[in-house]
Amino acid sequence: MALDGDSAGLNSMGFDKAPADTRVVVAMSGGVDSSVVAAELARQGYDVVGVTLQLYDHGAALAKKGACCAGRDIHDARRVAEDMGFPHYVLDYENVFKDAVIDEFADSYLAGATPVPCIRCNERVKFKDLLETARDLDADCMATGHYIQRKLGPNGPELHSAADAGRDQSYFLFSTTRPQLDYLRFPLGHLASKADTRALAAKYGLSVADKPDSQDICFVPNGNYASVIEKLRPGAAEPGEIVDVDGNVLAEHDGVIHYTIGQRRGLGIGGLADPLYVVKLDVDTRRVIVGPKELLATRIIPVREINWLGDGAFDALPERHVAVKVRSTRPPRPAILRPTGASTAEVELLTPEEGVSPGQACVFYDLESPRIFGGGWIWRGE
Repeated sequence: MALDGDSAGLNSMGFDKAPADTRVVVAMSGGVDSSVVAAELARQGYDVVGVTLQLYDHGAALAKKGACCAGRDIHDARRVAEDMGFPHYVLDYENVFKDAVIDEFADSYLAGATPVPCIRCNERVKFKDLLETARDLDADCMATGHYIQRKLGPNGPELHSAADAGRDQSYFLFSTTRPQLDYLRFPLGHLASKADTRALAAKYGLSVADKPDSQDICFVPNGNYASVIEKLRPGAAEPGEIVDVDGNVLAEHDGVIHYTIGQRRGLGIGGLADPLYVVKLDVDTRRVIVGPKELLATRIIPVREINWLGDGAFDALPERHVAVKVRSTRPPRPAILRPTGASTAEVELLTPEEGVSPGQACVFYDLESPRIFGGGWIWRGE
């Protein structure tokens, strides 16, 4: 396992010294990816320190005995550290996580947005507080199991998509800042497939080699966002009307929080010749507005809180031709990026996208390479 961008004479983490003299803090989630990173670096002789964050107690959240997945993950991470012979620490970040991620998720959802809390977790917890902890431990760098590549360019480290497009996590890491990128390492980004990662786990005899990937947001383990919101904000789910674009009442609903932009199923509207989709959520009037699919098409997207990782100042040019992702599961599409301020922009999609919703990220890519230029947050605009 080698880090992209290494030069002759440097170790695989990019430092001009022996691995044994290079301390690497590995953020260990208890899954196979970060476990393989830690095991491989330990095998290469690095001074590895494993750190696992306890972010959320599923058992307490769901009032369900035995549901504490966090406890199992901590156990798995600790066992890998014991087997590979490096120290492992567990840090209680539950309060930080609630303040920085969960509360905003709940408030955004109640405001009719479609938040992406995994991005905020990377931005505000893992790559902020945990990174500072790594510095406090006198680590030379911090490594994670994310599928993304850090490459050295003429102006310093650059962020590039993973070699395996199916595993690429660039959408969730666009807010990584330049100082953070200087310190971070992503040793899995160059691997061709997840099968390669599992093969390495089996090679080292790791107990997590066959552990399934996590599919849900960590504090929404059953995928039911609305039930979590109702626990976090009791009484927030107020009933209202489902109306068409002309304001005609078609049905009643039990709360706007049960709906997302682009939703078709579960509307409770039958007997129609053509299917209807949720095209807008009006939180103030507690109305869910539905309409034909063509109303979901969006061409102009306002974006704010932009983190720019391209060359030069973000607003140095009136416009740039880029590719953008507005959903993690969709490929980048050609667009024109027009700055409207130091950290705001208007994005014009050359081909309209369906289901674009406030609260999602809009991530910028180079049209000619897998380099990520950063991104920002979609909002409603004026």
